Amino acid sequence: MPSRATVRYSPFNIGFLVSFDIFSFDRRIVSGINSCGYTMPTPIQAQAIPEVLKGRDVMGLAQTGTGKTAAFALPILQRIIDSGASFRGPVRTLVLAPTRELALQIHENFITLGKQAGIRSAAVFGGVGATPQVRAANQATVIVACPGRLIDLLNQGLIKLNNVDTLVLDEADRMLDMGFLPDIKRIMAKLPAKRQNLLFSATMPSDIRELADKILVRPATVQVANTAPAKSVKHVFYPVSQHLKNDLLERVLDDTNYDSVLVFTRTKHKAKNLARKLSFRGHDATFLQGNMSQNQRQRALDGFRDGTFKVMVATDIAARGIDCERITHVINFDVPDTAETYTHRIGRTGRAGRSGSAFTFVTREDLKIMREVEKVIGSVVQTRELADFDYGRPNRNPAPKRPASSRPGGRGGQKRSFGGNKSSRNSEGGRRKSSGRPSSGKSSSGKPSSRRRSAGRA
Repeated sequence: MPSRATVRYSPFNIGFLVSFDIFSFDRRIVSGINSCGYTMPTPIQAQAIPEVLKGRDVMGLAQTGTGKTAAFALPILQRIIDSGASFRGPVRTLVLAPTRELALQIHENFITLGKQAGIRSAAVFGGVGATPQVRAANQATVIVACPGRLIDLLNQGLIKLNNVDTLVLDEADRMLDMGFLPDIKRIMAKLPAKRQNLLFSATMPSDIRELADKILVRPATVQVANTAPAKSVKHVFYPVSQHLKNDLLERVLDDTNYDSVLVFTRTKHKAKNLARKLSFRGHDATFLQGNMSQNQRQRALDGFRDGTFKVMVATDIAARGIDCERITHVINFDVPDTAETYTHRIGRTGRAGRSGSAFTFVTREDLKIMREVEKVIGSVVQTRELADFDYGRPNRNPAPKRPASSRPGGRGGQKRSFGGNKSSRNSEGGRRKSSGRPSSGKSSSGKPSSRRRSAGRA
């Protein structure tokens, strides 16, 4: 096994970088930078670009919204130009990404940044016909792919990777979470042994370290703001019993002045059903989950980005690749499983110095993980209760065969503050909105409601 070493950088050592001029990019790439509106490199770009330009392996640790795509795309494009290789194939650079949305986003960045140079990029992912993708891949120098579809095409002999000299694993932690490691190994087995390897991840669990040790040779490790959310984000915990979350979400949305809201749920079925219930209640809501066709997913993303939809409900996996500058609020309808996942979710708001808000619906069972979140944030998070919300309403449709000790807290009106800090009342909570109770099919007045028809089975 070749010897390996890690070179670490401090973000405080890059303060002299005031523009992209320091990298001496080709004028055609500079044109792409200008068309994207980039004015100065982000910390991850300032640290990673010089090492990629040198041909070194790189491990980049950065959360969503830090500019990591350009951190590898820009130097890769410059190296393609310097090599004198054809801009229209064969494939020289392979980028692997966990989801269709992220693959498409990276592909679009390569197109924009490399447009003036004429460097062709192709996107390869499932959910759409393979023939156009194969045709584009065979005329491209850069391929951005999801592992599953790429393996299928490789096994059929429709795509060749024997000229690849640069491999990028983006969102590597999520790819492993989704079970893509066997596919990644099979893909790497078809690549030339001598190549540059770049691995980017939001988190660094043990399996990512093991993968990095196997494929990276003497890597430069660059890490920027990977452990704490942006300081421009305001964090609020809403203590609530599980069965009251739907009603609380409607009230919070009614009482909040927002531009765009991204709501996270734990399952794809809940994401779809919750979005439909919100739409029935008059909110401009959509959802994103794995069972949608690519056209449906793209319509939802485009509508969220252009403001047609103000609320998007998504799972962690489906949300990878969402890039929307309009997001002012992130709501954790379901608490994330780790503090790192919380940081990754919250990275969708408060970008580029803008302010943002992160609301989390917390049950008693979630207190332990939220303590970990507070450690990451570095302060005790404010808790908030709505002034006239009925926290004590019992669950009229409890889950069957569930041990009483694991149910989310009997009377939701008890013991809702944590960390020793006092809960703050919502100043706008005085006006009572009609709130849905999908489990009972009745409105707050006790009358039957027709909205139950809009809720699919979970």
